[in-house]
Amino acid sequence: MKNAMDELIEKIKKLDNPTVIGLDPRYDMIPECIRKKYDETIEGACLAILEFNKALIDATYDIIPAVKPQIAFYEMFGIEGMKVFKETCDYAKKKGMCVIIDAKRGDIGSTAEGYSNAFIGKTPLGDKKESIFDADFVTVNPYLGSDGIKPFIKDCIEYGKGIFIILKTSNPSSGELQNVITENGEEIYKHMAKLINDWGKDLIGENGYSSVSVVVGATHPRELEELRELMPNAFFLIPGYGAQGGKAEDIALGFDKEGIGGIINASRSLMCAYKKYNEFEEKDYAMATRREAIRMRDELNSAIKNK
Repeated sequence: MKNAMDELIEKIKKLDNPTVIGLDPRYDMIPECIRKKYDETIEGACLAILEFNKALIDATYDIIPAVKPQIAFYEMFGIEGMKVFKETCDYAKKKGMCVIIDAKRGDIGSTAEGYSNAFIGKTPLGDKKESIFDADFVTVNPYLGSDGIKPFIKDCIEYGKGIFIILKTSNPSSGELQNVITENGEEIYKHMAKLINDWGKDLIGENGYSSVSVVVGATHPRELEELRELMPNAFFLIPGYGAQGGKAEDIALGFDKEGIGGIINASRSLMCAYKKYNEFEEKDYAMATRREAIRMRDELNSAIKNK
């Protein structure tokens, strides 16, 4: 039976592009040609961000299968920022893109249920239920154990959605916890991988991948390769490409023999592409993002097919 991961994989195959654009807008990233249209207020900044987001979606929706807004960059602007977050998610879905909300939520019981209701489930309203953000996937922090994951899995089953569980992250200090050796002689992230395999075993779709999958950083190629072997049914959301130093040939280690198994995120390198290509004027920022998206797609596909 098809699941949320099957739908994402189908979009990736259709566009021949295993990438996701991260929309993590800071005000100083927005081109001056947009910012000067609005007042330097919270409301003005949010209008500028929304214009920027929509332009980048318009420039890439036919070549990039998914978008990943990081919620922190919208929460920092308060209520106005969350309105932009909602509008960005809705606009991307309208354009046919898969929406992965990067929220890294982690709690237990009714609190975890509340988070799941907001992002991938539905909020109860008397005798009915209402979708709020209606994303396809949300990122989840697993370090409270299965109590913090079960409410999300319930909504994955009920609403045909998915989650990416934080497993091995791309930040330099990740090993301070994730690589600690347990009493069984294995790193914590490997122990967590086994738990996630169990949590996702009943949500494996037609393509062999579970809707309960993982985040594995591009800056850890050895772990990517090990985890691909350890987690044959887990799809990888792979951050760290581009600005963080992840290389295409390293990322390819996380893909299976059929050339699927992961989706690679790029945020700054796509959003700020207008600063990279000298032949583009600032007002052509969306065209620069499109060019960088095509370059990224081709580089990654070459590495994956020739690994």
